[in-house]
Amino acid sequence: MIHYRTAAVGDHQIFYREAGDPNQTSLLLLHGFPSSSHMFRNLIPLLSARFHIVAPDLPGFGFSQSPPRSQFKYTFDNLATVIEAFTGVVRLPRYALYVFDYGAPVGYRLAMRHPDRVTAIVSQNGNAYEDGLSDAWDPIRRYWAEPTTKNREVVRDALLTFEGTRWQYTHGVADPEMIAPESYTLDAALLERPGNKDIQLDLFLDYASNLTLYPVFQKYFSDAKPPLLAIWGKHDPFFIPAGAEAFRRDNPNAVVEFLDTGHFALETHFEEIASEIGRLMYRASKRTQTIVQ
Repeated sequence: MIHYRTAAVGDHQIFYREAGDPNQTSLLLLHGFPSSSHMFRNLIPLLSARFHIVAPDLPGFGFSQSPPRSQFKYTFDNLATVIEAFTGVVRLPRYALYVFDYGAPVGYRLAMRHPDRVTAIVSQNGNAYEDGLSDAWDPIRRYWAEPTTKNREVVRDALLTFEGTRWQYTHGVADPEMIAPESYTLDAALLERPGNKDIQLDLFLDYASNLTLYPVFQKYFSDAKPPLLAIWGKHDPFFIPAGAEAFRRDNPNAVVEFLDTGHFALETHFEEIASEIGRLMYRASKRTQTIVQ
């Protein structure tokens, strides 16, 4: 059974999905842009018999309710701070991370701040290396360099439309008819809430802060060496396979797998990803036993 809950975290009402026995190993699932915990709807039932699953909607996304831009600065540092507080409210002292897209810089900040809390990492197209950024980032890089109204509108027109959202789901998928239309339709509908597109444009601008932190994230991978699975849709137009391969440079425990799909790999390959998560968590449990001994 999946429960649909809300946690009060300061001025935020964080919506989250929870399943499984809280006495089991916990997995914290962090979604990306422009999605929500809805992206995990097929994965959670495959994991909840063995693990305790918690999947929040980040501030500004999904069904979470957060202050307007005038009262809360939408940055990745602040998203991570809210989710860090959320883990305290829902009593998640230790957990494995599943990070995707925007969930990656949020989750890596959590791991960097509290490496003792993170037992393993699943990075599904969750980039932490310059190697992984494709040319599709060029308009956003121009926005970083010159945050003018013109460059802001270029990003808005390219990514914050129904067509742009659907393209993110279907690009690189061998059979686009496998993509459930409620996925991109829900995301597009939630983007249309008053003020939300400007929140997303603020986060696009602040994404540059993640590149600044890439060396810090990489040092965490090198120092902590968490059991890590980089499982990548190899046709992702934003985060290319080199970003997955790069994890091996800093973490000899990294396992890299590629799937014949696009950015939203869970839409087509949730069973394969669930199986690989099971293998990762088995390795993580053996590592924990070794450390205890």
